Amino acid sequence: MLVFKHGDKECNFDSDSVILHDVVKALGLDNKKVIAAKFNDDAMDLSRVISEGGNVEAISVDSPEGLEILRHSTAHLMAQAVLRLYPGTHFGVGPSIKDGFYYDIDVAGTITEADLPKIEAEMRKISGAGEKVTREDLAKDEALKFFADDPYKTELITEIDAPTVSVYKQGEYADLCRGPHVPDASKIHNFKLLSIAGAYWRGDEKNKMLTRIYGTAFATPDELKEYVKRIEEAKLRDHRKIGKDLDLFSLHEEGPGFPFFHPKGMAIMNTLIDFWRREHVKRGYTEIKTPQILDRSLWIRSGHWDHYRDNMYFTEIDEKPYAIKPMNCPGSILVYKTQLRSYRDLPMRLAELGLVHRHERSGVLHGLMRVRCFTQDDSHTYITPEQIKEEVTAIMELDKYVYTEVFGFKYSVELSTRPEDSMGTDEQWEAAESALRDALESTNTPYTINPGDGAFYGPKIDFHLEDCIGRTWQCGTIQLDFQMPGRFDVTYIGEDGAEHTPVMIHRVVFGSIERFMGILIEHYAGAFPYWLAPVQIKIVPINAASHMDYAKELQAKFMNLGLRSEIDTRDEKLGRKIRDAQLQKVPYMLVVGDKEKEAHTVGVRERSKGDLGSMSLEEFKDLLSKEFNPIH
Repeated sequence: MLVFKHGDKECNFDSDSVILHDVVKALGLDNKKVIAAKFNDDAMDLSRVISEGGNVEAISVDSPEGLEILRHSTAHLMAQAVLRLYPGTHFGVGPSIKDGFYYDIDVAGTITEADLPKIEAEMRKISGAGEKVTREDLAKDEALKFFADDPYKTELITEIDAPTVSVYKQGEYADLCRGPHVPDASKIHNFKLLSIAGAYWRGDEKNKMLTRIYGTAFATPDELKEYVKRIEEAKLRDHRKIGKDLDLFSLHEEGPGFPFFHPKGMAIMNTLIDFWRREHVKRGYTEIKTPQILDRSLWIRSGHWDHYRDNMYFTEIDEKPYAIKPMNCPGSILVYKTQLRSYRDLPMRLAELGLVHRHERSGVLHGLMRVRCFTQDDSHTYITPEQIKEEVTAIMELDKYVYTEVFGFKYSVELSTRPEDSMGTDEQWEAAESALRDALESTNTPYTINPGDGAFYGPKIDFHLEDCIGRTWQCGTIQLDFQMPGRFDVTYIGEDGAEHTPVMIHRVVFGSIERFMGILIEHYAGAFPYWLAPVQIKIVPINAASHMDYAKELQAKFMNLGLRSEIDTRDEKLGRKIRDAQLQKVPYMLVVGDKEKEAHTVGVRERSKGDLGSMSLEEFKDLLSKEFNPIH
């Protein structure tokens, strides 16, 4: 007899084996939303045969696990549709991802985004027919024969360290997969194919370029509709398009992954840096600058050579090997070690706007969001173990001020724990993780655990910002490091007169200033707040010839006040000039003509409120003084 339980519920089967779906039904868990189940905490297909008793839990399509299963199953549905439309196509991998799924395919022919509706239509045909999904476990040699004509599946099978592999079939399509999946294609309704991209097989540029089709699926049509609406809004906010339209930055084939910033883009970056410096001075940080190229031995000693060298660039100087820095921390340590430090010097907060370089594959480069060089707003703080809680708490307060009060982001917090590829002892990691957890809980900060995602030298607190259309971006981090100070023999003299090893906190607020700019461009859709706008005031002469002298007089006064202004010098109609200033998302437009020139006034327009009427220069300056500005 087999006995199954779900909480207080129990059912029995007088047989040696039973189908999992029958157990779910007997326990009263079956409904239209159930697409899979957990047996003793292992997620399984409802069609799985169980030969022992245990605990059972239904997986609903609207749960996080259920949604992942639905999306993975939708990837298979898409693959079956592609195989029908493009016979001879071979398939790489097709996982579920955040908000959807993708499949990398070696297509027999050509697929463009114009073909996606055709593939969707075929998917709906298969779904409407209720194509069954079945699982079969094959010995590795059988699986190799089964997929003999598919080089991608055979490569994956040969690497699997198990005697058998599982294969999922639906109609003419079959895939190597762990599962679980929906019972049949009729469970898949609310899906959409989104885009096409190129992707090297297994992410290696030496391999063949495959076609990657992205899509999404949801439990309800309303959720799908809302997501598609958000995707369309995101396209309108694409920082690459807005950056070009507002003349902020450009990207060039001569330097892939190395953005070029134009004067207006630099105005934003310098304003962010001015704000950053002001806040750090107020909080007891001192700024340093370290070289971009350092001896390779330094990176071996720091641990980056063993854990990060695939992401680094190298060079030689006088036949000696050097590395271009991917991080600022070893340089900060060398600055610390130039003097003998006392416990009275701690905390020592060394901040650096360091330009770092990291090797990213060309396929993942994306505007300002994923680049090969960027400015990291680092700080490396050296503290005693007793100062951890207070220092971490102070950094969290800084992050909260910057994210919510200045930029208006909501954010969530993760505690990322020890990864498999790490340095240090169990005791050190337990102490570090416990210290970060204590800081979070003492400040009543809600957080989730992100297991195994810490840095190789220590656990970290990560801050995920939510923008105005609901997307999240990981920006700030607080990393607690017990490892690197010891590797570099970093010490301080304690109250007892003996040498001690400090604890090191690695910390960023913006993260990458370039990436943070990209996030802000999309968050504000280019309409930056007044204090951050690259052009704060657009002076619009009604007649370029007769009113230009007054416009220049006004601009000179604004320059003396530290305000960024431009004059529209074109010989265009007034309506066109105002409309173009609106398109450039300038916060204030000042119209000047004969009347304004004679009375020493300006006609003020605000980009969202429109015409504010005539004002004296003093009245306009008073209006500006009421604008939020964290720098003044």
